[in-house]
Amino acid sequence: MEASAIIVAAGKAKRFGGAVPKQFRQLCGRPLLSWAVGRFEAAASIDRIVLVVGEDHLLYVSEKIVDPYNFSKVTKIVKGGETRQESVLRGLEALPVTTGLVAIHDGARALVSPLDIDRVVGLAATDRAAMLAIPAADTIKRVRDGFIISTLERDSLYLAQTPQVFQYDLILTAHREARNLISATDDASLIEARGFKVRIVEPTRPNIKVTTRDDMIVAEALLQEENNG
Repeated sequence: MEASAIIVAAGKAKRFGGAVPKQFRQLCGRPLLSWAVGRFEAAASIDRIVLVVGEDHLLYVSEKIVDPYNFSKVTKIVKGGETRQESVLRGLEALPVTTGLVAIHDGARALVSPLDIDRVVGLAATDRAAMLAIPAADTIKRVRDGFIISTLERDSLYLAQTPQVFQYDLILTAHREARNLISATDDASLIEARGFKVRIVEPTRPNIKVTTRDDMIVAEALLQEENNG
């Protein structure tokens, strides 16, 4: 089944700080976003890639991210919205109506394994929805007004990652129905709200999201380790 990818990189990265959004900062000599795109370029299951970026960076992404690294699977660069949710919807609507599966990925997750991408796509082909997630390693507390009100059962808790892969018409309908009604922090929650189950796939390699400068240091160390074999 044909699978497309939407890589969302339209955020302003306020938590990272600085004038340049984190997705365009240098990571081992290349813009961080180029590493994420390269992982999907290398994934055998992905046929096309749509990049969703801020309006001010449309030309930059074409000239500094796509062209220098010959990313042949990138078919469109789309202007993002005010929120991640709006940006994802714009990416979805930029895909052909014949799209079978779509993998939605955060551009700040530059280290995702191409093999893990293929694993998630493969499960989504049979289960309609699948995503990368890792078991919670720490005890998680529910807090109100600065005080703990309960402790959650860690064995049943997972931390969501991307890519999250869905049957195209399923996630497109979910996003359109949620527009202006539901504010979701990830795409799987929109599918869950419609009563569908989402298959969990644990990644085989680190898949950190670069949010802070410390994360960038960790990502660089992991990339260097990977490149050194």
